[in-house]
This record gives sequence, structure tokens and C-alpha cells, in this order.
Amino acid sequence: MKKSCSWPTNDLLMIKYHDKEWGVPVHNDKKLFEFLLLEGMQAGLSWRTVLYKRENFRKAFDNFDFNKIAKYNKRKINSLLKDEGIIRNKLKVESAVTNAKAFLNVRKEFGTFNKYIWSFVNGKPIQNKFKSLKEIPASTELSDLI
Repeated sequence: MKKSCSWPTNDLLMIKYHDKEWGVPVHNDKKLFEFLLLEGMQAGLSWRTVLYKRENFRKAFDNFDFNKIAKYNKRKINSLLKDEGIIRNKLKVESAVTNAKAFLNVRKEFGTFNKYIWSFVNGKPIQNKFKSLKEIPASTELSDLI
């Protein structure tokens, strides 16, 4: 295990996420959409909760296929709201569909979501030097702009 932040604690799934994914630049549209969907589901909950349901989300949301998710109808949304393996908040499930449609619109305009999102930082990751979770702001000028 590499040097870790304090937040993964002794949870093996959180440690794996920290060591293999957290802070690693992503340029694949499908993976970017996966994170967009999961982050939306996480609102108000712990990231740990979402990680433990991640494979259930993958199955329920057609392997995070934004093309398919953008076409979900009320019947599909209602079936998702009955799926005990995912977070069954109606607004969050509906937002996944809305976000998939918006994602497709961004791709239509910019070619890829990757090109769009990375344009805000000239293709370079921001390297913060926060020492504790308390230092991390809830939002920044950049996050507000995006």
C-alpha cells in the first residue's frame, strides 16, 4: 500500500479506491460519466456507501452507458427505484437520466466530454496541498464555473 491519506481508514475497498483511482486523471468519457453518476448519488452520503454499491450501480445502470441511460423512461426509472442494491432516491435516479442527456449534448458540441471538462484546466490536473479534510473547500471558483 502506498502512503495514504487519513480518510480511507482500514477499509480495504476505500484503500483500493484511494491507491488505484483517487486523484488519477481520467480521460475516458465512459469512466467520466461513471464518476459523474456516482458523485451525484453520493450527495449527502458517504463515498464509502457509494463504493460498496458501485457494482450494483454498474448492473442497474447498464454499465454506465450514457447513451442507454439518456433513453430511460418512467418504467425503467420505477424499476430502479425498487432496486435495493442502489441508492433509491427518486431525484438522484432522475438526475442520472438528466445528466446522461446533458452529457450527450456536451459531447455533441465538444466532440467528447473529456475535451470539455479538461479544457477548464488546460488539460493539467490541479495539485492541491491540503493537509487535512477540514482544509478542503466545499466549492471553488472553478467548481462554480463548471
